[in-house]
Amino acid sequence: MAPAYEPIADTLRKSIRAGRLKPGERLPSETDLAKEFRKSVPAVRDALGILHDEGLIERRHEAGLFVRRPRTKTLRTNMRHQWEKNRARVPLKERAETGATEHETGLRGEDLVFSASYREVTATEELARAFGIAEGATLLERSYRTRYAAETAPFQLATSYLVHDRIAGNPDLLDETKEPWPGGTHHQLRTVGIEVDRVEERVTARPPTPEEAEELELPSGTSVLVLRKTSYDIHDRAVDVSDVILPGDRTELLFTTPLERW
Repeated sequence: MAPAYEPIADTLRKSIRAGRLKPGERLPSETDLAKEFRKSVPAVRDALGILHDEGLIERRHEAGLFVRRPRTKTLRTNMRHQWEKNRARVPLKERAETGATEHETGLRGEDLVFSASYREVTATEELARAFGIAEGATLLERSYRTRYAAETAPFQLATSYLVHDRIAGNPDLLDETKEPWPGGTHHQLRTVGIEVDRVEERVTARPPTPEEAEELELPSGTSVLVLRKTSYDIHDRAVDVSDVILPGDRTELLFTTPLERW
């Protein structure tokens, strides 16, 4: 015999997915649902807990339970790298019109809230090995967050590392107030004579840390995709190492590989 909460969860789940319960709509109280389904309040509570863990409903402090609004999706493709490199050489006006997030979400720049923070750090053994530099050398660590203005969670948690001595020739590259930089990292590196030749990306998946789950507002049980992106210049030096944490419930990765013809 199925547990008492299963038919409650199944009925509410179908109503949400069919649009009978609309995004943002408040659910009846546990007591009212118990009367409607002729089940106990604990059974209703268990059913609602399942729907919460599935990311279908959310609890708002002192307001009750609501149907969770679908979050804006991100489609990240490997073709983005050529698109970003091409933009590095176009006029400022064109570079300023759109960025990578707009490109991947279809949103406009005015729809987004962006923040950046910079700090100098010393290279760990891992990062020193990636960059081919001495452990303890100075790096510029850059943390980025971008979110849709109508939402509260960022699309991703991005941290980028650059070798300080390679970019210090342009003081603007050390200044977080210059962000968002039209043309992104490709144009920033171009200002100090660095051309990116190739980008290597490694993707793994894991459960989020508690801090990641809280900042990304992840439903219980949702994994994150961990992307390590390493950009190499035309001299085969690693010039940018980025760690990007992508929420599994709103990110799609698409890889397209052009093949040489016979």
